[in-house]
Amino acid sequence: MAVAKKITINDVALAAGVSVSTVSLVLSGKGRISSATGQRVNEAVEQLGFVRNRQASALRGGQSGVIGLIVRDLTSPFYAELTAGLTEALEAQGRMVFLLHGGREADQLLQRLDMLLTQGVDGVIIAGASGVGSELCERAAAKGVPLVFASRASYLDEADTLRPDNMQAAQMLTEHLIRRGHQRIAWLGGKSSSLTRAERVGGYCATLIKYGLPFHSEWVVECESSQKQAAEVIGAMLRRNPTISAVICYNDTIAMGAWFGLIRAGRQSGEGGVETFFGQQVALGAFADVGENALDDLPIVWATTPAREMGHTLADRIMQRIDNTEVQAGHQIVAARLVPVK
Repeated sequence: MAVAKKITINDVALAAGVSVSTVSLVLSGKGRISSATGQRVNEAVEQLGFVRNRQASALRGGQSGVIGLIVRDLTSPFYAELTAGLTEALEAQGRMVFLLHGGREADQLLQRLDMLLTQGVDGVIIAGASGVGSELCERAAAKGVPLVFASRASYLDEADTLRPDNMQAAQMLTEHLIRRGHQRIAWLGGKSSSLTRAERVGGYCATLIKYGLPFHSEWVVECESSQKQAAEVIGAMLRRNPTISAVICYNDTIAMGAWFGLIRAGRQSGEGGVETFFGQQVALGAFADVGENALDDLPIVWATTPAREMGHTLADRIMQRIDNTEVQAGHQIVAARLVPVK
């Protein structure tokens, strides 16, 4: 069985009619090369199917052009959107993203990081890590590789992190409903083990207290991210507490289910205050990880922190760390935006 010949940089130089050093300059984006020469080289690369050995390039002292990305849970809509935005931004700068699924266990995450560090990546981003942050930082620092974390909630004080401001988002959403005349506001969704939920519930409670409004623990109800379950739970909640006039939902899935539940109960959502209470309408507020244009067209007020935009910001951050090793690690907290009912 014949073995296909591996295409080398010498083959590209010969096909393009230039020197090997010229091909290297074109591939690295360095040096002054005419557009015509650059085009000939790129055409030769395309025709021959040449694949650059990025690891060898890194070993020669240059950058590999590869950014490692470890995502702990790719099934999460937030991290899927974040990954899309990050990849868009890095590829626009000529970088390649090496994506790994981190898994749930701490030792799996450490193994994934070690794998990337041995591949000569220029930097590493870890999305959704928890519990082993200090050790991850130590391993990356020992190799001299910049490391940035993206998280849905608070993280290590000493780590370079980017995260949404969950408490601010909840405060903004709750205050908006209060200003619309609502004084009996409940919470639906999320699990008590979630740090993101804890931060959001904290902002909700703090705002109720600030305005001297009642807080009842039975009005804060856990719920899986399921439309069916959310519809059932909000119905039961309102049967037990019929004076509730607004409900804040943990995410968009729960908000959609709650909306169906209100329709089923004859208490369709609206954004008004006292006048809609007497009409038995209930207002809905919710958190979303997408931009305003991607929101469902429902009568829901949203606090949105677009994860795709966060991905763009994350790309800028890792490139700053790569291009300037003196840049200090820091916390970047992204504020939410309010999108009222249209």
